[in-house]
Amino acid sequence: MSFDLAAFGLLLVGAVATVVVAFALTLVVARATGRHSVVDVTWGLGFVAVAVVAYLVSGVLGVGDTVVRTVTLALVAVWGLRLGIYIGLRNRGKGEDPRYAAMLGDDHAPGAVTTTVLRRVYLPQAGVMLVVSLPVLAAMVRASTVTAVVVVGVVLWLVGFVFESVGDAQLAAFKADPGNKGKVLDTGLWRYTRHPNYFGDACVWWGVFAVAAGHPLALVTVVGPLLMTYLLVSVTGKELTEKSMSGRPGYDEYVRRTSGFLPLPPGSRPARAT
Repeated sequence: MSFDLAAFGLLLVGAVATVVVAFALTLVVARATGRHSVVDVTWGLGFVAVAVVAYLVSGVLGVGDTVVRTVTLALVAVWGLRLGIYIGLRNRGKGEDPRYAAMLGDDHAPGAVTTTVLRRVYLPQAGVMLVVSLPVLAAMVRASTVTAVVVVGVVLWLVGFVFESVGDAQLAAFKADPGNKGKVLDTGLWRYTRHPNYFGDACVWWGVFAVAAGHPLALVTVVGPLLMTYLLVSVTGKELTEKSMSGRPGYDEYVRRTSGFLPLPPGSRPARAT
């Protein structure tokens, strides 16, 4: 097994350039539409762009294993395109996301680009995207062929993709029924975890990391899935969602019987489950 550190550095430069361009274009769209929530679409598509650029550059450099590179590109592209399209359709025709409205203040002009917008929305997301993308870059330069850990990574990604996509579909169908307004979704995957979509997202990126982990140097890219999991559990995912749901009728009972993150049988939630 080998790891081309110089090629990894070139891919990192390409990733930085790609992320800068992606978020710059997003700013242009945000100004045109008056909604900074368009950045949520960029979140999925930006990773796809990074993976495509890394795949093309690594091919030109002649590094990495073709099968592993192609598998990595496919995993990121399927995940990112699905997420970007889902969020784009979900937000179509709507105004600014309440999260961003609250974050930026009532006196913030729709779509205006200010230091607050850059500091609180775009720069943090761009930075996280770069860190989370590190396993993608590592996978593109690992010279070893398909191994057991690659297979494990693909299986873990598949589990995560099913949880995330099915969970999102179940939630969308639930919200589409006017009779469910004010109610709590506690069927399907939502019986086993309060956040199947976030759990699935975490699994996807641990799967990508496993595909990359074919050399000791690649192991340092574990910061990618670690950061993503931390954000999903404690910052922008589970924590933020549960604050907004806390006053909903029946939600406290749902919390008492349902695991907060890891899927568990209903009623088996540990006292301090996360």
